[in-house]
Amino acid sequence: MLDHEKQIKEYEKTLSEVKQQNESNQLWSDDEIVSLEEKLDILKNKVYSELTTWQRIEISRHPKRPRSVDYIKTLCEEFTELHGDRNFRDDNAVICGLCKIGGEKFMLIAQEKGCDTESRLERNFGMLHPEGYRKALRCMQLAAKFRLPILTLLDTPGAFAGLAAEERGQGWAIAKNLMEMAQLPTPIIVVLIGEGCSGGALGIGIGDRVAMLEHSYYSVISPEGCASILWKDSAKKETAAEALKLHAEYLMPLGVIDTIIDEPQGGAHHDPDSVYQSVKEYVLSTRKELISKPIKVLLQQRYQKFRTIGKFQVD
Repeated sequence: MLDHEKQIKEYEKTLSEVKQQNESNQLWSDDEIVSLEEKLDILKNKVYSELTTWQRIEISRHPKRPRSVDYIKTLCEEFTELHGDRNFRDDNAVICGLCKIGGEKFMLIAQEKGCDTESRLERNFGMLHPEGYRKALRCMQLAAKFRLPILTLLDTPGAFAGLAAEERGQGWAIAKNLMEMAQLPTPIIVVLIGEGCSGGALGIGIGDRVAMLEHSYYSVISPEGCASILWKDSAKKETAAEALKLHAEYLMPLGVIDTIIDEPQGGAHHDPDSVYQSVKEYVLSTRKELISKPIKVLLQQRYQKFRTIGKFQVD
């Protein structure tokens, strides 16, 4: 339970107890029960309409928030996973594979953080090593060879920053992906489903269309990392989160993203099925739009998209 939801959960528990008691001994009229339910709706609307930036970040990190494996299981009628970078090893922090969504073929590249201690350790908390980016690039180049649209799902606190990753060329691997994705001759659709931190997300985040779920965030650094650098105090993470302007409504006017995908009230974990359906509709409609474009036009528009990100003010 998130801190801002405690009042709602307490009210829901009380309302549930009242309804159960009423079944055996009716002390409350139907009108009174309806009135209590209306007050609960008012409370939810108030709490969820006044979320702070940090509270929304907590939603994006919620342990029950749908993860990449959940999207794969729900959206894909068929999925065949591909492993390894053909150089060093397989990186479990990124899942790559051929799939069918709504009868249409895709190459899917998805960052996966895990859901419990064991799976999080196996997935390295969604932090890719260099071989993870090389595996992703190998699969994307395979997709381009066979003219398959690419779908990437972003959800990472950042690329792994350990010594071993640096020794194997972490920075080079991400830079290589940026260059290659900018010129891959096939449509690329990017959907940010949770956390999108730094080059860790951008390393598979270059695309013709970039969408974000409402409570996901996209930033050059995590709020904790920003606070540690600027104020030498990670406790100022909430202040840093406000300053970073890392949510979709700030990024869309700057051209960083193209679409905001709505979430159910309180976040995707409250109604995952509705989020799966929204993402599926977005992916299929965007695929239809992009697949009709000549490759030369697609690449030129992709180039211009990233060249024109941001706004400049001259005093």
